[in-house]
Amino acid sequence: MTMASDLSGQADAVADAPGRVNLLGEHTDYNDGFVLPVAITQRTQVSMRRNGTDRFSLHAAELGASVAFSFDDPPEEHFATYVFGCLALARAQRADVPGLDIRVSSEVPMGVGLSSSAALEVATLRCLRRLLDLPFDDVQIAQLAQRAEIEFAGVHCGIMDQMASSLAGTDRAVLIDTRSLERREVPLPPGSAVLVLDSGVARTLAGSGYNQRRAECERAARLLGVASLRDVQRLEDIEQLAGDDVARRRARHVFTENARVLQAAQCSDAAEFGQLMNASHASLRDDYEVSTPELDLLVRWLQAEEGVFGARLTGAGFGGACVALCRTGAIAQIAQAVLAKYNGAGHNGRQLVPAPV
Repeated sequence: MTMASDLSGQADAVADAPGRVNLLGEHTDYNDGFVLPVAITQRTQVSMRRNGTDRFSLHAAELGASVAFSFDDPPEEHFATYVFGCLALARAQRADVPGLDIRVSSEVPMGVGLSSSAALEVATLRCLRRLLDLPFDDVQIAQLAQRAEIEFAGVHCGIMDQMASSLAGTDRAVLIDTRSLERREVPLPPGSAVLVLDSGVARTLAGSGYNQRRAECERAARLLGVASLRDVQRLEDIEQLAGDDVARRRARHVFTENARVLQAAQCSDAAEFGQLMNASHASLRDDYEVSTPELDLLVRWLQAEEGVFGARLTGAGFGGACVALCRTGAIAQIAQAVLAKYNGAGHNGRQLVPAPV
């Protein structure tokens, strides 16, 4: 069997998909709420070539890793489980999936909350769709990608990342109702562009903290007598949870964050949009308690920079990255100035989006 690392110029099908950054709507997806992600310029590319066998050869260029497997002999390597899951689910949808040499190449930074896994899944399914002329639409691609991550990679994720990778553009966000999957495009405010900076703090508590926050939200929903916090109609009802301050603050974040997403989706003014991002960070810091001193410092310096409309942490928190909405044309200057101060204070930040040249 030929190796997948040798596919250059000889693929039967090639497809790609972007990573994403969430502009607003943090920790709302598992509460049946609203999210507003946008695609980033960095993409993951998947190439496939039939190899005439019943086995698969997978090469991940950035990892420098190759693995061989079959449907009867699944891979143990974690990165390969995402691809295997997509192949297996396509076959479960009655696709006749042949043995393939597969090559993955990605520009999407890994481990910093930009959904490199969703980009890999969506790109793999898009490539299969092209190779085998499959009838999957973009929403079905996202749904299969989410299932691949849950059922094969063992990550119990919401559908936001896959929907964003499959449907969003870099100049337009996607407003997604995570309960109904209804969605619509939301253009970025005129004269604005997205900047993402990594705090350099690994998201070491993201898993345990994420599960704890989910449990706290479920407790708040039970106390409020609703199926999920999405169903709370009035902030006053939440404020009456005085006997459980943690549940009250978690529910208040979800309620106000959903309102911010819906307001942002209606506004075309960059300054107004930015103020909603600033309010989101304050809520994530104070009511949801998922920020860190480093994230707060990076956000504060971003917010103070001329040409920044607003900034907030993005992703699960407990480390990771910040997103800022900036004046078009000012991105490089803003990133340089903020990172100089931040790294000068002993931290290890870096620019993620746009990709540094």
